[in-house]
Amino acid sequence: LIQKGEGNVWDSGTVNSGRSVSVAYRGRSLQPRKVYYWRVKAITDNSEESDWSDIKSFRTGDELKPYQSSSEVLVKSVEHPVLCSTRDDNWFFDFGKASFGQLLVRLTSETGNDTVIVNLGEKVRDGRVDSRPGGTIRYQSYSLALLKGTHLYRIKVHKDKRNTLEVAVKMPAYIGEVVPFRYAEVLHYGNKLDKEDVIRESVHYPFDDSTSFFRCDNDTLNQIWEMSKYTMKATSFTGVYVDGDRERIPYEADILINQLSHYSVDREYSIARKSLEYILKKPTWPTEWILQAILIAWYDYMYTGDARSLEKNYPLLKNRSLMQLKTSKGLISTTTGLQTSAFLQSINFNKPIQDIVDWPGEERDGFVFCDHNAVVNAFYYEALKIMEQIARVLNKQEDRLFYAKAHQEVYKLFNDTFFDPKRKLYTDGDTTSHTSLHANMFAFVFGLVPQQHSQGVQDFIKSRGMACSVYGAQFLMDALYNGGNGAYAEELLASTGERSWYNMIRSGSTVALEAWDIKYKPNLDWNHAWGAVPANTIARYVVGIKPSAPGFESIEIKPHV
Repeated sequence: LIQKGEGNVWDSGTVNSGRSVSVAYRGRSLQPRKVYYWRVKAITDNSEESDWSDIKSFRTGDELKPYQSSSEVLVKSVEHPVLCSTRDDNWFFDFGKASFGQLLVRLTSETGNDTVIVNLGEKVRDGRVDSRPGGTIRYQSYSLALLKGTHLYRIKVHKDKRNTLEVAVKMPAYIGEVVPFRYAEVLHYGNKLDKEDVIRESVHYPFDDSTSFFRCDNDTLNQIWEMSKYTMKATSFTGVYVDGDRERIPYEADILINQLSHYSVDREYSIARKSLEYILKKPTWPTEWILQAILIAWYDYMYTGDARSLEKNYPLLKNRSLMQLKTSKGLISTTTGLQTSAFLQSINFNKPIQDIVDWPGEERDGFVFCDHNAVVNAFYYEALKIMEQIARVLNKQEDRLFYAKAHQEVYKLFNDTFFDPKRKLYTDGDTTSHTSLHANMFAFVFGLVPQQHSQGVQDFIKSRGMACSVYGAQFLMDALYNGGNGAYAEELLASTGERSWYNMIRSGSTVALEAWDIKYKPNLDWNHAWGAVPANTIARYVVGIKPSAPGFESIEIKPHV
C-alpha cells in the first residue's frame, strides 16, 4: 500500500501548515511492539509537489503513553582503511578519521600456532600507533592467537574502568563495547593484508552527512567546520549526549553545545530531547548547568515546535530556575545556607551544587567567587526570562506574569549589584572589584547590559581575547556576534594560535578536543562535543540561520557580511 502512496493506518491528506518537523500523529491507535512504515511528500503554497520520501519505519515500545521521548537505534557504519603500509611484518592502517567502534580483521595461519598483536589508537607517533598518547587519549593493545586457516576476527574491546561505572551511560547489548580510534596495527604478521581485510564498524546515532554544507574562501575555517560537523556524528555513539570517552556522563553544558551544534549540521532533534530528559532526572553539580536545562528545553521547543516536553517537565523546570536560592538581596546564592534537603530533592540531586563559571578552573580569567556571583545570576536572569516564555506557550498566565516580574526585578538588582559605574564594567561578585571576561560576556549574552554601556563592555570583551575554555567560547561567540563584533569573532574562529579550534586539528585529531590543548587540561580526551562550538557558530551567525518561530514556522537567514 505505502508504495502506492496509500496508508491503512493514517493518511494525513494535504495539511496546510508552517510546521515541517515534529508533526504529531493523528491516525488510528498504534499497537505496542509493532513496526510501522511511513513516507511523506511536501507541497508548496503554489501547488508544487516533491517526490515521495524514502520509505521509513519505526517500532513502537513495550508500553505506549500519551507522551514519551523517542529515539533512534544506534547504527554501525562499515569502513575500510584509507591508507595501508607495512614494514618488517608489521602492518599499519589509517581510517582517515577517528570514531567510536570495533575492529574486525581477516587473518590466516598455516599452523594455528601464530600470535599477532593488534593495536588501536587515536594518535600516531613516528608512523606508529602512539602507545603513550597522554591525557585520556585512547590506546589499546590486544594479543590475538590465530586459529588454523583464514578467519575473520572481531577484536574484543577492553572495558575502561571509569567510563563503565554506574553513573556512566552504558553501551547497549546489541552494540557492545567500543573504543575511539583512527589507527590500527597488526604486528608480527607475515602474510599479505589488504584494506578489505581490515574493517572498522563505527557506531553512531543515525546521521545524514548530506544535510548540511559549508564552504568559504578561508580554508582554515572550512577545516574547522568539517571537524566540528564530524564531531556531532562521532560523539553520538551512546545515543545520548555525553562528555567524551573519559567519563561517558551527560552534563548539561555538554548537552547545550552538543544540541546547538547537532541542530546546525543535521535535521535531527530526538537525541537532544532524550539527553534533556535524561539530565532532568540525573542532574550534575554546577549551579549554572542546573539552570542550563531551561535553555536546552527552550531550544528544543524552538527547533521542533513541539511543546509536549515542556508540558511534561514543567514542574521540574520551575524548580531548575533555582528561585529557592534567592537571598534577601533578590539574587541567588549557593553559599548562604539555602540548599536544604527539600531544595536538593526538588531538582533530583543529592548533594549541594556549586558555582563553576568555566572549566577547567584555570580558564576563568581570574574570576573571584563571592556569595553572589555575576555569572550564576546572569544565567538565573536568562532562566527566568525563558520560564516566562514557557508559561506563555503552556497558557499558564499567572506563572507568566510571575516570571515576567521576577526577571525584571533581577535585571535591576544585577546591575545595581555588579555594575561598576566608574569603569562601566561588571564585577565578578558582590564583594569584589575584579572584572573578568566571564562576568561581562555572560551579562552581555543574556541581555543584562543597558544600551549606553554596550560599547564599553564589548571593548573589554575583545580586549580579553580567548580568555576562556572551549566551553566558555560558546558564550564568547554569542556575545561578540550579538554585540556587532562578528568580524572579530571570525578572527577567533579561524585563528591558528594555540588557543584555537585549528590547534585541535594541528594536534592530529579529527574530532573536537575537551580543551584547547593538553597543556591546559592534562587529562583531556580527543572526543568532546563541547569543543565543536564552530558548528553552531558558523550556521547561526556566519551563515545566520535560526528559527524565528517555533519549529521553523518562520526562519531568519541573516548572513554576517
